[in-house]
Amino acid sequence: MRLAVGFGISVALLSGAAAMYLGNPRSGTQASAPKGTVELDENELKSMLASGPEPMLAEIFGDIEHGNLDIALQRVDKLVEAYPKFRLGHLIKGDLLLARSRPLLRFGEGRADVAQEKVADLRHEAIARLHAYRAKPPTNLVPRYLTQMADGQKHALVMDTNKARLYLFENHEGTPRFVADYYVTQGKLGSDKYREGDKKTPIGVYHITADLRRERLADLYGTGAFPLNYPNEWDKRQGRGGSGIWLHGTMSDTFSRPPNASDGCIVLPNKDLDAIAGKLQVGLTPVIVSDNVEWLSLEDWRAERAALTGVVDNWRKDWESRDLKRYASHYSRNFHANKQNYSEWMDQKERVNAGKEWIKVHANNLSMFRNPGKEDYVVTTFDQDYQSNNLKNTMRKRQYWIKEDGRWKIIFEGSV
Repeated sequence: MRLAVGFGISVALLSGAAAMYLGNPRSGTQASAPKGTVELDENELKSMLASGPEPMLAEIFGDIEHGNLDIALQRVDKLVEAYPKFRLGHLIKGDLLLARSRPLLRFGEGRADVAQEKVADLRHEAIARLHAYRAKPPTNLVPRYLTQMADGQKHALVMDTNKARLYLFENHEGTPRFVADYYVTQGKLGSDKYREGDKKTPIGVYHITADLRRERLADLYGTGAFPLNYPNEWDKRQGRGGSGIWLHGTMSDTFSRPPNASDGCIVLPNKDLDAIAGKLQVGLTPVIVSDNVEWLSLEDWRAERAALTGVVDNWRKDWESRDLKRYASHYSRNFHANKQNYSEWMDQKERVNAGKEWIKVHANNLSMFRNPGKEDYVVTTFDQDYQSNNLKNTMRKRQYWIKEDGRWKIIFEGSV
């Protein structure tokens, strides 16, 4: 079973006063008649806030849905006390205070000092956070793109730009297992980056290339930054440009940024970046960016993994056979690597094979990640152990496989 989970920026999961409040209604939202003092459980509030602002936000909007604005105000007081730099929390508090005296006609009306453009950004953040909290992906499904994690890859990140969400998975005995998800910011003009300065976040399969600590960074990048290998080899072939796409935190005076606010980077609140930083491995952790994550049942995921593992294994066996025709059948005519095209690559292999009596190839620690974008490609990475009668060699290799006429073909390969 395949399932694409998405929502866009709407108020579909809200009802009543909360839907009117975030949907800019004609009729206003106003506090209900006093129902007496309600004592909120302090321990419950602390526990709720410990995991971030979203559980409390969900409760606040639940109170607004039911017209319990006084209770909502008590909760938002606790929210901004716990997260004093959370601008969305302060905006909601201003609205709830104003609603005590007259109906609210629009979101953000209680903070006249905030520009309408920023109010719209905060409204989008509120909706994105609420949808993500109330519409969690099914726990029995996994992202299609995490085809196989190598034994040494402890975690993987999958971003859904449509939901402004970053999912953290752990490698549980070879199967991706959901750990947590986080609100995240993308480029000002959305996703599918193509050129330098287009203010977009790239879609594709990437890996973390460095771990930059706070003391080496400007305040813009928050508590840390993890550069990605954009443009990857496939991006370069497609003419995609630009650079400097990082996963990083927020400025010290900011808790979070709106869903579309970066120049293309993936931006997490510092609290969340700090939570995942220790789990990210330079050169190993994949960061897969999708505009609408496709989820598979474990049965379908295992079937796809087995099929692609078989493709890589057949390439390995055909290389061992020293039959150039069989080996060449795994390569696209558009193949290009190490300044060689398809014909030059095969000519070299033919010359090398002439001196071989036998070849043994092992592909260890294999990882396979599928592209979530328009182009159907798979990135494989493995430790290659090559042995023959006159040469022994080990290397870390990466290949890009594309679908041509229903068959997977290698369009690039090289050392990592």
